[in-house]
Amino acid sequence: MLAHELVNLAKTVANVPGHISDRRVTAISIDGFHHARAIRYAQGKGPDTFYRRSYDYGAFVDSVVEPFRRGGSIVPAVWDVEADRPIAPEPLSLPNDCVLLIEGIFLHRPELVDPWDASVWVDVPFEVSVPRGNDRFAGAFDADPEATSNHRYVGGQRLYFSEASPRENATWVFDNRDLDRPNLIR
Repeated sequence: MLAHELVNLAKTVANVPGHISDRRVTAISIDGFHHARAIRYAQGKGPDTFYRRSYDYGAFVDSVVEPFRRGGSIVPAVWDVEADRPIAPEPLSLPNDCVLLIEGIFLHRPELVDPWDASVWVDVPFEVSVPRGNDRFAGAFDADPEATSNHRYVGGQRLYFSEASPRENATWVFDNRDLDRPNLIR
């Protein structure tokens, strides 16, 4: 999903009865916290390294989670994955009542359970998500989730599902097969 789609999804969640809907929503992507390519691929390019070595969760907690909890400014990203180099964007000051939406993969993993007040699992079967995601890289990957070109990513997600049970642990679950009509199923 794109950041604006996630902000709209967050606003939908904020409008669930019992939640405040007039709060500012700010989206931050875990993609700004990748490890360097040398770290990500140091132990190969299989599913295990995709799940275990893609992101620098310590930098994410230090730059976003802890400062936000203290009411301080957050640093929205520390790594440019395309250029494979560190970045230092301006810190963001957020209002105290802001809803901070963190988007990305692997966010229900065990070391990230405690920071969330609530979480959303966007449920999409691989038969839909793989072709949808691969559209961003025209011709680079096969639409078949079981194709060799998808082994790292689909296998890494399956490992994540088995270790973290994200669907079961999320506060809300949306079926997002249809991008125009996310359906709240829990």
